[in-house]
Amino acid sequence: MSKTLVIAEKPSVAQDIVRALTPVAGKFDKHEDHFENEQYVVTSAVGHLVEIQAPEEFDVKRGKWSFANLPVIPPRFDLKPVDKTKARLNAVVKQAKRKDVTALINACDAGREGELIFRLIEQYAGGSKPLGKPVQRLWLQSMTPQAIRDGFQHLRSDAQMQGLAHAARSRSEADWLVGINGTRAMTAFNSRDGGFFLTTVGRVQTPTLSLVVEREEKIRKFISRDYWEIHANFAAQAGDYPGKWFDPQWKKSDDPELRADRVWTQQQAQAIADAARGQSARVSEESKPTTQASGLLFDLTSLQREANGKFGFSAKTTLALAQSLYERHKALTYPRTDSRALPEDYVPVAQQTFAMLAASGMAHLAPHAQTALNNGYIRPTKRIFDNSKVSDHFAIIPTLQAPGELSEAEQKLYDLVVRRFMAVFFPSAEYLVTTRISTVQHAGTEHHFKTEGKVLVKPGWLAIYGKEAAGEVPDAKEGDKGQSLVPVQPGEQPRAQQVEPKPLKTRPPARYSEATLLGAMESAGKQVEDESMRQAMQEKGLGTPATRAAIIEGLLTEKYMLREGREIIPTAKAFQLMTLLRGLDVKELARADLTGEWEYKLAQMEKGQLSRETFMAEIAAMTERMVKKAKEYDRDTIPGDYATLHAPCPNCGGVVKENYRRYACVGKAGAEPCGFSFGKSPAGRTFEPPEAEALLADKKIGPLEGFRSKAGWPFTAEIALTYDDEAHNYKLEFDFGDDKNAADTGELVDFAGQESLGACPQCGAAVYEHGSNYVCSHAVATTAQPAATCNFKSGKIILQQPVEREQMHKLLTTGKTDLLDKFVSMRTRRAFKAHLAWDAAAGKVNFEFAPSKFPPRKTAGGAPDSGAGSARTTGATATKSLKSAAKTTAKAATKPAAKKAKAASPGKQPSAALAAVIGAEPVAHTEVIKKVWDYVKAQGLQDASNKRAINADALLLPVFGKPQITMFELAGIVGKHLA
Repeated sequence: MSKTLVIAEKPSVAQDIVRALTPVAGKFDKHEDHFENEQYVVTSAVGHLVEIQAPEEFDVKRGKWSFANLPVIPPRFDLKPVDKTKARLNAVVKQAKRKDVTALINACDAGREGELIFRLIEQYAGGSKPLGKPVQRLWLQSMTPQAIRDGFQHLRSDAQMQGLAHAARSRSEADWLVGINGTRAMTAFNSRDGGFFLTTVGRVQTPTLSLVVEREEKIRKFISRDYWEIHANFAAQAGDYPGKWFDPQWKKSDDPELRADRVWTQQQAQAIADAARGQSARVSEESKPTTQASGLLFDLTSLQREANGKFGFSAKTTLALAQSLYERHKALTYPRTDSRALPEDYVPVAQQTFAMLAASGMAHLAPHAQTALNNGYIRPTKRIFDNSKVSDHFAIIPTLQAPGELSEAEQKLYDLVVRRFMAVFFPSAEYLVTTRISTVQHAGTEHHFKTEGKVLVKPGWLAIYGKEAAGEVPDAKEGDKGQSLVPVQPGEQPRAQQVEPKPLKTRPPARYSEATLLGAMESAGKQVEDESMRQAMQEKGLGTPATRAAIIEGLLTEKYMLREGREIIPTAKAFQLMTLLRGLDVKELARADLTGEWEYKLAQMEKGQLSRETFMAEIAAMTERMVKKAKEYDRDTIPGDYATLHAPCPNCGGVVKENYRRYACVGKAGAEPCGFSFGKSPAGRTFEPPEAEALLADKKIGPLEGFRSKAGWPFTAEIALTYDDEAHNYKLEFDFGDDKNAADTGELVDFAGQESLGACPQCGAAVYEHGSNYVCSHAVATTAQPAATCNFKSGKIILQQPVEREQMHKLLTTGKTDLLDKFVSMRTRRAFKAHLAWDAAAGKVNFEFAPSKFPPRKTAGGAPDSGAGSARTTGATATKSLKSAAKTTAKAATKPAAKKAKAASPGKQPSAALAAVIGAEPVAHTEVIKKVWDYVKAQGLQDASNKRAINADALLLPVFGKPQITMFELAGIVGKHLA
């Protein structure tokens, strides 16, 4: 009997489809990778299982990128499995190739990306020839069982989806061509002087970065101006009210900083204040009612912006939460939407949703839902129900299914959507807005003061928000605009009791937050002049709602931008890229109209109005032009706005200036430059100007992350300026912390002025920073101790992981650091997570891995695998010797993990005094510190005035030997009580 294969985008959706179909299609049997009954086989991808690649003969491996191999414009694209999901791909393909499977249903997410995921899987399954099985499309807006069953009753034909399929493939291939060729061309250009300076560009990411850089350029060039406002306080019979001076004759000009209420000299401001003070005012007043409607329903971008502003959620976090509420909890409709309206036939569903909310146990929402039902608020209006504003998907609203148990973050986001959904149906809020003009006269001159009051008459939709309503009404936060004014009687002349000038400064534009950057990406069409392109951009903007979060995260990952609090700040690498694109005249990569043109043409393709071949030919031509401009650029530097450093040249004391590639000495006034310079981007990491200043001033900086070797591998290192006797000048060198002989130089070390990080776990002496290591004060020669008696030492950088002071302090006081996540294996080049822990048995700092969720692997003989992996999986402490903790080359990391695994220590016997505190069982050194510390906290023995001091009670006094110790002494003292 023939069957139909249903391919969903994610396993959870496949399960939902099975649950929805079971009542109408019969029970499904569950198999390892699919569900099956007599009619359907249901399986799923896990996102993208296949990606496009150039054919082998066109592929150029990283590290060999050069202009000789560019541009790469293959005549076709091959497919390759995504490495992490090969097993899942094979399982899906196996079902697609079954002889009894005669038709396919694409049940991936409804949209361009879901279409692409399915089409690439189908193509891969067919191999060299098409799979040849008919295809239909399941188009879901909601994940409730009834919505899924309705979707199966209205499947779309393959012919209906061809336009979307062509647009999906074209978008993917065009992004590949621009991204690969642009990235390789800019990387080749920046790597001309040696090394590997990865410079990524992309059709959407680079214009987005351009927005952030241009905003930062405006901030840096902004020159603040002083101005004054004149604030008065008027005394009326009913009470006081404030007023602010303004010029009623003022007219707008081209200068946006000029305002009716600003005065530009202190003398004028003081003169107005002195003239008005103590005078009686003539009052005129105008009151008029006004209304304010709620915001529109959410699309993904507006939801991300709102959640960022209210809760500080990143766009990525909001998308993940919304996706969970859609897939897992079935509580929200499809989130990856760019529509803020509902279909016109959705009024009954909206009424049912209000009924569900009214009957739910959500006490903060149910009464408002019932109010809407009682008063007939759910009515068809074009503001809410408009087919012309619904594209592939409609706005994000709650489903008919009340959610189960939600996490705190999920609950916050669900409430945000539900409140907005209800608010859009409620009446507008009604206000009475009063504008009062108080005019005083002095020496024949009139001075006018404005006061604005806003009184809420009927809350309307604001009732849904309660105390949070102020956050929904911008005016309510602006002081006098949100206040209720005291009345003034007809003919009354209030007196200006206090009138003072207030000095202020003009402010530069604010930096982008994630919320405002999302808004800028959405409205990037404002930069586009062509009307037809602007229309496409109004719908699409830079990227799509589904991809904008990933674009921002990608720019952060590539260190083009940094988050500081809620602000997003471009790095020196970002400025360097924009300087390069402008200098090479490759402006199309940094302009919003590139995306506008593409989105307009892709929209035409979806409608069958533009051929795929025409579009791809245009993309290939643009790619060739872009590479040609970079390849043929023959000047020494790129013109740009470069900095002059304050720190002098270390060689001659001259001025150091920035150019495109280097920071170079230009000499003292009237003198020739001495030849000193250093690259701006050593090993592909660009210096921020403050970092370059610090390097010049201190001749050393770090450890810094983000460097890349010639083969493209990331690494962490310190950088130093060292004097080269042969060149008679300073040069830049990497310092990897490999100073194994630093403690054996024989020179006396002075730790005076340094704060100890804690007690040495070997001998109890104080541990300090020394060079590239943390060392015991007894491990080096000092004035107090000419000969070393201890060998404790641990590197500040271990396998590319910087070990901060606070982490070393934690290791010394508790036995191990937090879980650190930036170690990189020298053998596999893979990142891994581990604690650094003191291993008393081995007498050194070792790795300690978190227990794994997975059971230990079995060897051929049936015993668990004895490598480091099995130590992790059994939950035992797995340790890899660091050899010397100062060495970042870590030869031990290249040896088999099994040779490095240490047997778990049986522990040491506590003394009688210590046993009275922690018990008499044998215990490891790291565990005894934790037990003692738990006892200290439980008994409240931390000193109230000095949290670093521990007071001894009757049980601890025999252990400490004195009434009080510092936490830095704890490890050493306790060690003496273990045998």
